[in-house]
Amino acid sequence: MGLLRPTVRTKLTALYSGLFLASGTVLVTVVYLLMSQTIGDRLSIAVAKSDVPSEVLMWSMNGATAEVEPRSVVAARRVESFTRDIATVSADTALSSLLLYSGLALIFIAALSVAAGWWISGRVLRPLHQITATAQRLSSANLHERIALAGPRDELTDLAGTFDTMLDRLQHAFDSQRRFIANASHELRTPLAIQRAAIQIGLKDPSREQLAEVSEQMLEANRRSERLIDGLLLLARSDRGIENRVPVELHRIVTDVVEQHASAAAGRSIEVEVNAEPLLVLGDQVLLTQLVTNLVGNAVRHNVDGGQIWVRTNARSGLQVVNTGQVIDPATVPLLFEPFRRGKERTGSADGGAGLGLSIVSSIAQAHGGSVAAEARAKGGLHVRVTLPLRS
Repeated sequence: MGLLRPTVRTKLTALYSGLFLASGTVLVTVVYLLMSQTIGDRLSIAVAKSDVPSEVLMWSMNGATAEVEPRSVVAARRVESFTRDIATVSADTALSSLLLYSGLALIFIAALSVAAGWWISGRVLRPLHQITATAQRLSSANLHERIALAGPRDELTDLAGTFDTMLDRLQHAFDSQRRFIANASHELRTPLAIQRAAIQIGLKDPSREQLAEVSEQMLEANRRSERLIDGLLLLARSDRGIENRVPVELHRIVTDVVEQHASAAAGRSIEVEVNAEPLLVLGDQVLLTQLVTNLVGNAVRHNVDGGQIWVRTNARSGLQVVNTGQVIDPATVPLLFEPFRRGKERTGSADGGAGLGLSIVSSIAQAHGGSVAAEARAKGGLHVRVTLPLRS
């Protein structure tokens, strides 16, 4: 059944030929009807105006004798009848010839239209064949190839351009996935190597102090692995998008998160200023809580002792988190939102993150239909702004 199914080219050819044949048939029919209505009268007038002899040979009713009756009534009737017969025969002959030749011409041109339709449809579908061939040839190894269809802007060039744009996004996703897998493998390998070294070296005839030290090392490696796995799971969840959106009071989340980090900030004499104006957004409360937690946690972790943090929420600017810290090269700011990219932390910090904090923030914001923008402060630190869809 698949072999008998007509292709698009066959359908287009049949459509072109059918339209031409129908149009030709209608044209021949109309011409034939118009000619049949007028050709008889025109031929009668033409014969009547032609040179007719003044004396016409007439046959008697029985056909035995004939006589010449010039300008008589009988002669006039005979001439009129004779003229009408000639016109009728001539009209029938002309109409038959017209119908015959028109039909033959229509059949010939219809056959020609089939060939022309097949050729034209092939020309029209050639870009589609190019798109199909490119799609069949592409794989993860040659995603850099593009259709790059040339020609005037029309539906086919728009389709090819859309396909190329999709390939750009697909290539970017594949490249990001490769980097993510490589970085994740490296990050997961590090705590495992620490645990193996601690077991092989520290537990070989250990003392009480060595056992305590090995236990602490293994606990720290375990916590690092746990943070990494939790971050990966959260990143995967946010990448899937938000299924159920509910009104979330983001200003209340900000207040709660800042209180949770108050002790860590106070331990380093970091001043936290909060200006939480009412901000109601639509989204997932758990993910939005994680977004704020990551931003505030990074602001504390990457700050300097005695620094400052400003956290603001309002309907005009969304959520803003500004912190002091070390001077950051503006060119490296976009890289901080990639997975496993870490900023410089304070010296002696044992609370190193997995490098997923800002990448999770960006992923959560995009899943909510929002965006994240960051810029380096001239005096050091970072200014992050998150915009989310507001609940009207």
